[in-house]
Amino acid sequence: MELFVKALPVEEIIENFSKQFKTPFKKDGGELTVELPEQMGQGYIRGSSFSSGVGIIEYHVTFYHDLQIHFTINETHPLKFIFCSEGKVDHAFEENMEVHTIDMYQNVIVSSSGHNGHVLFFKANETAHVTSLEIIRSEFSKRRNYDFKDLDPKMDKIFRDKVAQELFFYQGNYSIQAADIVEAISNKEHTGFLRSIFLEGKAYEMLAKQISQFHDDQQDGNRSIILRRSDVEKVKKAVEIISQDLNKNYSVDHLAKEVGTNVNKLQEGFKYMFNLTVNKYVQQVKLEAAKEMLHNSDHNISQIVGLIGLNNRSYFSKIFKEKYGVSPKYFLQQHAVELDQDVED
Repeated sequence: MELFVKALPVEEIIENFSKQFKTPFKKDGGELTVELPEQMGQGYIRGSSFSSGVGIIEYHVTFYHDLQIHFTINETHPLKFIFCSEGKVDHAFEENMEVHTIDMYQNVIVSSSGHNGHVLFFKANETAHVTSLEIIRSEFSKRRNYDFKDLDPKMDKIFRDKVAQELFFYQGNYSIQAADIVEAISNKEHTGFLRSIFLEGKAYEMLAKQISQFHDDQQDGNRSIILRRSDVEKVKKAVEIISQDLNKNYSVDHLAKEVGTNVNKLQEGFKYMFNLTVNKYVQQVKLEAAKEMLHNSDHNISQIVGLIGLNNRSYFSKIFKEKYGVSPKYFLQQHAVELDQDVED
């Protein structure tokens, strides 16, 4: 299946989809939504644009057949920041048709040259959630951009290229945090005017995140500051190492080296996934294990302190009470009372 979209800006693109799907679109403030017809698939495509020349299109779709969407209007096409938060999608430039896959949590920045367009490829029966920021540079240049101060030279050049003199392609690493922005956009918390200003704010937040990632990827890997899919895998590996032997007390530096990252990245990953530092996470795991042993084993408190890798019973009692509101001794006594009552019953 192929669709050919010959429209700009975003609202007209959604209207074009509506005509080709032969299904009406819904309008909420400035946001247009078109549902996929039943014979084609499930999901929706919706979009909105703003006076600054920035637009946003959200594809949350499952097509029943392979589908190619060709954007072919005979004008300068927008600079696109495309992010995939579920499934995957392929992209190609109309001028060379070289296909690049955008995986989940990955983004690309693309600009076709001249009046050449873009093609998006969706696989049959695979759900994809793709968000595309569409920047019409001739309009965007009219806003106060502060001469693109501190922007990477490559990014500066592509923003200033109003008539698309050069083809540009950049495929980024993975950014889990950008998926949170997409989720907020997708949740449609507001309607009408509030939805409009909420969307515009999120569009700029996503743009800032994507540009930050581009800058980040130009740096040495040890200096990168944005959490990626690969970083999440390393956090999971660190969690496994911690859980394998609670008697050991690994330093954050040791864990970072074991999983192949740096301390800052590992700390950021734990903060993102657990809202805890690495050391606080280790402490929490040890305390939960201690509570379990107090409840279900014959070990005394001193033995449990040793089993979880602590050598100071007073410190253990202090952090246990901070977390559970009672001392280990009181917790153990209460458990003993409960057991006696169960026997009596």
